[in-house]
Amino acid sequence: MSKITAALEAAVAIVIENTPADGAAMTNRQRVYGDRAFAGILKLIAPRIRHFIRQYGLVSHWEDAEQCCAIGVHRAIQGYDPTKAQFTTFVNWQLRGELQGLRFRLMTDQRPSAKKVSAATVSLHAVMSNADGEDMTLETMIMDENALELTESGASAHMATLTRTKLIEDYVDHLRDVGTDQLARRARKATPERAREIAGPRLRSSVHPIDPSDLAALEAKIALHREAIERRLSEDAEQDARIDDEAVRERTRQVAKRATAAIAEMADRTPRFAAALSTPVPARPRRESIGSVAL
Repeated sequence: MSKITAALEAAVAIVIENTPADGAAMTNRQRVYGDRAFAGILKLIAPRIRHFIRQYGLVSHWEDAEQCCAIGVHRAIQGYDPTKAQFTTFVNWQLRGELQGLRFRLMTDQRPSAKKVSAATVSLHAVMSNADGEDMTLETMIMDENALELTESGASAHMATLTRTKLIEDYVDHLRDVGTDQLARRARKATPERAREIAGPRLRSSVHPIDPSDLAALEAKIALHREAIERRLSEDAEQDARIDDEAVRERTRQVAKRATAAIAEMADRTPRFAAALSTPVPARPRRESIGSVAL
């Protein structure tokens, strides 16, 4: 390893070390050390940058080429993996790619294959006139025929997911309320003598406390029910068929069936869902058969 290669590896390690993690803010110390190491990297590979600029015929656009090379070095540092290659090799391809892209943006395609077919590189930001005579860029003229359909389907899927999550949350809260009431009634029946032992003001929670183990068992049961419901109402419904125990599979199916009926009833009682459920879905128009077509 040459001295320049070793110096590049050390400088790149400093830049990577002072790069903040995702979502973290860069400190002043990291900024100073990172900028200093990055400037050292550009100084070490300056002869290589000058060579590539001349090789790609961008001497007349020297400043733009140097900026592209700086961007290439920055991208090379971001994607560098020391276990796969040395930085001096990895950065060469980044510099070549940036300069090649700059040459295509500034000039026509210089490759022999492109000259044979008179190919030219056109920027999407180039201003052209549309059919109405208005000046527009090529980027704004590109129309995606499936954009509206994909947007509507994505919005519908998102709304369906939010609605399903809200209904499941309401059903889980309903199960928790019902289960807590049952445990409270059981506690009142199991401890009638505790009310006589407490003197002074008596609170219901102190007279008839619920056993924490019963609450934990209730939450575990609710979690199992919720998992079964989410599988049934999502795309993982086939996962129930892969359960080996037939009794568990049947119990899961019954739980999901009762939960689905209860959720439908809750949605019917909710004002924001009742209007949508009461509106009949328009039937699809039937295709006319060949026999009904007048020939």
